[in-house]
Parts: sequence; structure tokens; C-alpha cells
Amino acid sequence: MNRLVRRALLSVSDKSGLAHFAKSLAEMGVALISTGGTAKVLRSEGLDVIELSEITGSPEILDGRVKSLHPFVHAALLAKPDDPAHQDSLRRLGIAPIDLLVVNLYPFEATVGSGARFEDCLENIDIGGPAMIRAGAKNHPAVAVVTDPEDYSAVLGEMRASSGFLSEATRVGLAAKAFSRTAAYDAAISSWFMERTGGELPPYFAVGGRRLLPLRYGENPHQQAAFYASAFGNVMAHPVQGRELSYNNINDADAAWQCVSEFTESPACVIVKHANPCGAACADRPAEAYRRALLCDPVSAYGGIIAFNQALDEEAAAEIVKLFTEVVIAPAASNTAREIISGKQNLRLLLVPPSAAVSPYRFTVKTAGGGLLVQSVDDRLFDEGALKVVTKRAPSAAELNDLVFAFTVAKHVKSNAIVYARNLATVGIGAGQMSRLDASRIAARKAEDAAKAAGHERSLARGSVVASDAFFPFADGLLAAAEAGATAVIQPGGSMRDDEIIAAANEAGLAMVFTGTRHFRH
Repeated sequence: MNRLVRRALLSVSDKSGLAHFAKSLAEMGVALISTGGTAKVLRSEGLDVIELSEITGSPEILDGRVKSLHPFVHAALLAKPDDPAHQDSLRRLGIAPIDLLVVNLYPFEATVGSGARFEDCLENIDIGGPAMIRAGAKNHPAVAVVTDPEDYSAVLGEMRASSGFLSEATRVGLAAKAFSRTAAYDAAISSWFMERTGGELPPYFAVGGRRLLPLRYGENPHQQAAFYASAFGNVMAHPVQGRELSYNNINDADAAWQCVSEFTESPACVIVKHANPCGAACADRPAEAYRRALLCDPVSAYGGIIAFNQALDEEAAAEIVKLFTEVVIAPAASNTAREIISGKQNLRLLLVPPSAAVSPYRFTVKTAGGGLLVQSVDDRLFDEGALKVVTKRAPSAAELNDLVFAFTVAKHVKSNAIVYARNLATVGIGAGQMSRLDASRIAARKAEDAAKAAGHERSLARGSVVASDAFFPFADGLLAAAEAGATAVIQPGGSMRDDEIIAAANEAGLAMVFTGTRHFRH
């Protein structure tokens, strides 16, 4: 059923577009009610405004903390239009219904994201706004609730076309958006308080966000998808150029960025395909790191995601455009590099904003069984000083550097994961297998294929080290690595057959270290 808009209550923190919207309502004969700063803006535009205090008979108190929390306000919002008792109560108390509620909330998320003091963040927790929004949205058969300035134009357009009326479909859609907004707002507040308690998982877990990008599609073309900013809007990166992003683009770009960000001492490059690294390397220059990462698996790198931990320069950009690539992500890019990348119109370039601070208490969330699986992020490699040499031979300094590098990459490879590396570059990766033996064999085969592609006679795994994301349950996976040419092994340890695994490593002449930390990634 369509409803005529006769009275509107406007109380907004974000005043963008407010003047035009309010003037247009007034021109259609809508009476304007407002509070505080909103009323001041409207009066400065020459509009007649009824102060909310005139309706409630109560002044704003406690420095504006209490102004809309009044029975007369909520009665005007909550009275059912077709309930005689409700309407009789309004008439008896002299309360006129509110047909349009325009409220957006104190900028709590932005205040927290700016690094403001605790007291300032606390003051930006809106109380009256969410209460009014929820009241109006609950009574959407009688009240239209606008919480986003982006909806002003559509609301005005419909009212102009229908002589001041708004349809039921519009009111339902606005109500759905209103409840989503207050839910996300409360989730942000919950997350902020959770951080102050040490980040322990709470009895109730709130999830919310703001849609940033509609995506081309989900994992498959028949699935819808969108990208949402988390509580405080700390998104991974923003697009500079290229075609519209898809769900898989963002998922893979995040996987690549998380992996490459592990390396801070020298230029690094990680190439990801289907959320798994298919090549990673450190070098003196970004371009050289890219070339060495590409050498690991040039077949899988086709159509992949390339991430750098340092600014993209001209040399690296020139190398990248030689191969079909979906996304490049980096902290920055030189003007020349941007020009080179722009030659590939569909190639997406994502830059990580320097201000993209990440909360120290981050969680991963996955739907399962009608509920949510929540865990803290895997934010460590192994405890300092925890590396334990368990074989007769200790790894050399060069082997140890490669072992730590390989284990770092393995942390970002789907389980079961095996990573061969040499000279701070991966040479073979086995990912997402049901058995560790298969992962080891696949990684060895990848190293052989990469050698052939590069024109080498010997497998790139010869003289490499190998990392396993979890312990070897049997010696077969370890022996497959030895047969492939690995000289040293890094793994968490902790198998009931550790003694058997260590004996097999000693017999094969391998050096092996335990980390005590497992890195399953499913």
C-alpha cells in the first residue's frame, strides 16, 4: 500500500546532499522536523523547521546525548497506521505521525579508523539514532526510513512521480537497509570493545560491513558477490585500473598479498593461482624476484595474481605484461609502471593504501552447518628460538635461510602442502592434496617440469630444501623429497612416528629441523 509523506524527521551526521533533499521535500509540502546541527543547516538554507523539542516539550540535555529518546518521538514512529487504539492514543496525546525518517549515524567506524582517542570513539557511539532507525524500520508499513544519502535521489524521484507517495516495496527495501546498517554499526562497536578485552572470542560474535564493490560474479558466473569493508573500513587495496573485479580476483589477491607481506628485508614477489602460491621469490630487484617466482611454475602462472612487497617499477611492469595476468597488487607503482600496465586494459592494478592499518585482533569467518566458524588469523610462523635440529647433520646457514623461506611460503599453501625452495625462491609446490606423499610427489614433478621449461637438464629440486606445513605421518613423503634431490627439511614435528621419520632423514643424509608450529590452511 502506498503511503503519503506529510511529516519528515531529519537528524543526520553526514549532511552531504541534505539541503537539496530537504528543500525538495518542502516544495512537496512535507513538514520538516529536526534536531541540533541538522536544524541549523536547514534554517541556514531558509527552510522552516520544527524543533524536535517543540514536539517533546523537553530540551536537549547532557550536551545533546539525550534529545530524541522520548515517548512522543517513538510513538510517532511506532504507531500502527491501521490500529484504531494506536491512532486514538496519538490523537489523545496530540502526537502527529512521522511518515519519513532521515537518520544517519555518528561516524563511529571512521573515528576509530582515524586512530582517535578512546574518549572520542566512545562519544561517537550513537544511541538515539539507532533507536529511531529501528523503530521506524519496524513500522515500515507507515514509515519510510532513509539511512544513506545515496538514497535521497530515488526517494525524491518516486515522490515526485506519485504526488508525494512512497510504495510498500520502497519502504520494505529501505527498512531492510536500515536494519543492516544498525547491525553493522553494532558489530563495529562490538569488535572495538572486543579488542580492548584482549581479542578473546566472545560469547556472541557480531559480523558486519559496508558494501564497497559489487563484483562481476562469485566463484562461478551464476553466483552473486560483493566486497564489503570490515568494521573500521580497513580494506586490503583499492583498484587503480582494469576491468571489474570478481570474487575470485579479490580472494586470490588477498592470498597473494598476505604471503608477500611476510617478506620485509628484500624485494619479494608471489604469484598465486586459485588461492595457492605457484611461485615465490626474494631478490635484489622486484623484476628479478618476479622472474624467479615465475620460473617455479610458468604454466600455472598464466592468468594468475602477482603481488609485490615493494613499489612496482618500470622493469617489473615490462616483464609482467609479457604474460596474461589477472591482477597485480603492490604498495605503490611508479608513473612509468602505471603507463606500461595501462597498455593491458583488462589487467587490474591494485595498490595497498599506506594508511590501511590492520587490527591486531583479526579473525577469519566461514559459514558452515548453518553457523559460523571463527578463528584468529594465523599470524605467526613459529616461536622465536623454537627451531630444533633433530638429525645428526645440522643445516648450513644457506640451507637454514632457505628452510625458513620455504616454511613461510608453505604457511600460505593449502594443506597438505609441500614446498621446495633454493636460494630464496620456490622451485616446486604441491598444494591441497589428501595425502602428504602426493603433495611431495606433485611438488617434485613441478620442479622437473619447471626445469624442462627453462631448458635445464636437472630438476630444480636438486640441491633444494623442503618445507611441510604439518608433520610427516610416515617416512614416505620425506623419502620422496630426498629422491627429488632435497638436502634439508623443515616441518612442525609432533607425529607419533617422529623417531621413524628422523631415522629415515639420517639415513638419507638430510638435515631436518622441527618448528613446533603447524600451518594447516583449508
